[in-house]
Amino acid sequence: MTINCRGNLIDLTDPKIMGILNITPDSFYDGGKFKNSRTILQQVEKMLLEGATFIDIGAYSSRPGAEHVSEDEELHRILPIINLIIQEFPETLISVDTFRSKVAQKCLQLGAAMINDISAGNLDEHMFDTIASNQVPYIMMHMKGTPQNMKELTNYGNMMKDLRYFFSQKVALARELKINDIIIDPGFGFAKSTQQNFQLLAHFNLLKNFGVPLLAGISRKSMIYKTVHSNPSKALNGTTALHMIALQNGANLLRVHDVKEAVECVLLHKELEANGISF
Repeated sequence: MTINCRGNLIDLTDPKIMGILNITPDSFYDGGKFKNSRTILQQVEKMLLEGATFIDIGAYSSRPGAEHVSEDEELHRILPIINLIIQEFPETLISVDTFRSKVAQKCLQLGAAMINDISAGNLDEHMFDTIASNQVPYIMMHMKGTPQNMKELTNYGNMMKDLRYFFSQKVALARELKINDIIIDPGFGFAKSTQQNFQLLAHFNLLKNFGVPLLAGISRKSMIYKTVHSNPSKALNGTTALHMIALQNGANLLRVHDVKEAVECVLLHKELEANGISF
C-alpha cells in the first residue's frame, strides 16, 4: 500500500486525503470558483494546511453531460496552474486529472507526481505507455463511454462482477508494462445510477482483492444530494457520512472538496478501529 511520488514514499495503509482543485468553468460543484492566481493559491494553501496529502487538478470537467474541451484548451488551462503551484508550494504532490497522454506527459515534465485517469486508458491508447515511461502512480477509474454519454450506459449484467473483470484486465496490463504504483477508483457517478452507486459503496471492499489501494470519490456527488433532496452546496454532511462507510469498507484515499472534514473523518475512523468497533 506504499506508493512512490517524486521520491516520497506514501503509505496508504493509513488513509490519506486528496484535495480537489477544479480549474474548469463548469464543474458540478465549484466550477469557475478558482479562476485567478490569488484564489487558486489560497485554496491550495488551505487544503495543504488542513491535511491534504495530494492536490488533484482538473482542467476538463467530467460531470455528466459536460462540454467536450480540446486538448489544446486543457493544456492552456492546466500548465500555468501547475507552474504556479510548484513555484509557491514546491513540495506539493500534484495529481493531474486527465485522460490524455499528451497532457499527462507535459504535466509530469513540469513536476506533477501522479496521473488520475477517469478512463483507465480507454480514451487514449498511449496513456499506459506514458505512465510506464515516467514511472509515476496511476489512478485508474472505471467508466463506460465518455462524460458526454455515460448517463445512458448504466446497464450491467452484474455490476460488481463487471467492475472486477474490468480492473483485472487493467491491473494485468499495468503490471505487464512494469507500472508499479496503481490505485483503483470504481468511479462513483460514472455510468452508474444513484441506486448503483449505493450498491457499489456497499460492496466496495470486494475490490480489495487486487491488493492495491482504493480511492473513493463521492464528495458532494448526486448520489448524496439527490437522496436527501438537496444540492451540491448543501451535501457536506451527507458526504462525511458516506466517507465513513467508504473507510469502513477499505478506502485508502478520499478525493474530496472539503479537506478538513475528511481528515476529521479519517481520525475518527482510526479511533473506531483502535477500539475494535467495526460495521
